[in-house]
Amino acid sequence: MFVFVLNCGSSSFKYQLLDMSNEHRVATGLVERIGMKDSILAYEPATGDKVKEVLDIANHEVAIKLVLDKLVDSKIGVIKALSDISAVGHRVVHGAEKFSGSVRIDDAVLAALRECVPMAPLHNPANITGIEAMQAALPGVPNVGVFDTAFHSSMPAESYTYALPYEWYEQHHVRRYGFHGTSHRFVSERAADILGIAKDNFNCITCHMGNGSSYTAVKGGKSYDTSMGLTPLEGMVMGTRCGDIDAGLITFLSNNLKLSIADIDTALNKKSGLLGISGVSSDMRDIETAAKEGNARAKLAIDVLRHRALKYIGAYAIELGRVDAIIFTGGIGENAIDFRASVVERLTTLGIKLDAAANNVRGKEAVISTADSPIKVMIVPTNEELVIARDTKEIVGK
Repeated sequence: MFVFVLNCGSSSFKYQLLDMSNEHRVATGLVERIGMKDSILAYEPATGDKVKEVLDIANHEVAIKLVLDKLVDSKIGVIKALSDISAVGHRVVHGAEKFSGSVRIDDAVLAALRECVPMAPLHNPANITGIEAMQAALPGVPNVGVFDTAFHSSMPAESYTYALPYEWYEQHHVRRYGFHGTSHRFVSERAADILGIAKDNFNCITCHMGNGSSYTAVKGGKSYDTSMGLTPLEGMVMGTRCGDIDAGLITFLSNNLKLSIADIDTALNKKSGLLGISGVSSDMRDIETAAKEGNARAKLAIDVLRHRALKYIGAYAIELGRVDAIIFTGGIGENAIDFRASVVERLTTLGIKLDAAANNVRGKEAVISTADSPIKVMIVPTNEELVIARDTKEIVGK
């Protein structure tokens, strides 16, 4: 059974084709600058060389057709016919309270996704576009939606309720939802397997750190609390997003800088975070290089990121009561050796000691705390696409 996995943005999408008989990835790629001049299509079969083409791709439907053509190409293809694709799995960012798990997509589900657009105006429209494009390209092939928010549907009311007029929640569903749920779910389950602890008895803190970052307290294998909120803006300092701020800042900026709500929204989402502090980049690699060269603002950006990380780890450790593991994942979590070490070295209050040699690794599973540390600190590379493919196979099989 082949499952095509699509992670769709407004002008780009990532994709994978997986053979679910052995869960092997047979092709992967990325299409960028859709609807713009000089669009880029990247295609990488598991058994061949990467292909990169610069084209003018008008829309997502055209882009998806080009990718599907690559999959069945007589020279570089990986399947004999498009009919070999049994199902399509989609990453969907926001399911609000409508979806607590993955679902097969039909007209009613699409209508519900459109109702969620106000909560994820940058993401859900793109996800819907991808779904509709796949329906047009592969008519009759089932599509499954896997939601970033679904894993966090287990949070108790004290975790998801904002201290706002309660009718805002009752009438408009204003609450914490959380994101990156597919990643938090994968790494927490994988860590439990590695440590030999039953998932329903596993407590951990999962630290998904990339351009977008979120931390989650997992209690008994389920999300208990998480750092992102109604939208992906809340919580950790991120590449270009500010994370936690004083809500009064909105009024201050409007009154004193005469910025519109749209201008403020753009600044908080696209001009803040590591980029805003450092003035160098939103990429941790660039910031670490600049800090080593003596750039004070780059160093400050790293210090602020570490400070926020420690606040969340400390808070979640108290919330959970017992912590079996702290898990780093995502682009920064898996690869930023020095930053990871600087966080773990500050966790001595929890009895944790860093194994510097074990920590000297990028993108690989590892336990980076010493053997006598009561809480294991781990690196677990995330694999959201595999989770999507597994859920898709299960749902279509039913």
